[in-house]
Amino acid sequence: MSETATNAHCSRRGCRAPADWALVWNNPKLHTPDRRKVWVACDEHREYLANFLGMRGFLRETVPMDEFEG
Repeated sequence: MSETATNAHCSRRGCRAPADWALVWNNPKLHTPDRRKVWVACDEHREYLANFLGMRGFLRETVPMDEFEG
């Protein structure tokens, strides 16, 4: 895991908890199929952020931070 990933904080607005999950996504209307963007989440906000992305058809995968290679 990179130094940046080690120091990552949850992407949920106002949350400063350490990130435990990488939510890999892309917007097919804006990005090529191989383009990947990443939000990171703490345990508390993983489901909220995954649901937000999933409802829009953007979520591609959810990976534990210690396994994420980004």
